[in-house]
Amino acid sequence: MKLTGIIFGSVLAAIGLELFLMPHGIVVGGITGLSAIFALSTELRLGLFLFLLNLPFIVLQRKYSGNSVSLLTFFGVLIISLGTFLLHPFPALLNEPLAAALLGGLSLGFGIGLALRFGSYLDSAEKAVSNLPFTRWITPEGLVMLFNCLVLIIAGFHFGFEQAIYSVTAYLLAYESIKLCLSGFRFYNQVQIESHHCAHIQEALFHYLNRKAEFIKLNSLDGEPDQIQLKCHRWEVSRLKAIVLNCDPDSEILILP
Repeated sequence: MKLTGIIFGSVLAAIGLELFLMPHGIVVGGITGLSAIFALSTELRLGLFLFLLNLPFIVLQRKYSGNSVSLLTFFGVLIISLGTFLLHPFPALLNEPLAAALLGGLSLGFGIGLALRFGSYLDSAEKAVSNLPFTRWITPEGLVMLFNCLVLIIAGFHFGFEQAIYSVTAYLLAYESIKLCLSGFRFYNQVQIESHHCAHIQEALFHYLNRKAEFIKLNSLDGEPDQIQLKCHRWEVSRLKAIVLNCDPDSEILILP
């Protein structure tokens, strides 16, 4: 079952790359994006760079995560690399760059997300760096985001501003598709907020998000923080956090599955 899911996800990601994104010079972030830049700048195939650039991170991943995860990752990277080799001779499915960025980003994101659900990291750098020692000044997520931004900036300077817009579009869609796939296609999250200013937060959430929060715990008499709960769309979570922290920077926010 695991191998079947990884194969399907890897092939779907390969389709997004070779039949939608690569023919239009559209680059996403991560090792995948870096491989695309090298492939578009040379006469070598994308699959070669996908395999070679991921290989050191798979070795590093084996050191921290064990043989099982690294073997599944190696299998997924091998399939997506072979998939791009086999799909390279075929023509692009779409001639319009924007449509190709949209569908390519979705195909790549769902492919990567599906492979992740079955234990394979098609872009192995993120998993590998998560096991490295970090300080409070930089986190694994921050380093990965910095690397993704750097890849997109390089692609923008190399291929032009218009291509950069398409690349950012494809990257954002791929990123959201991965999250959607990993969350099990749940569009709404239950959110619990603990704060001494719940009434103010409740009013702000209704004003800015049109979401009604209900009190589930009142502790105002003994100095303990109150708790409120509400349901919000998964794409509203970032804005919700910003609203809550603006009302009370010391509040605690719990996102429930």
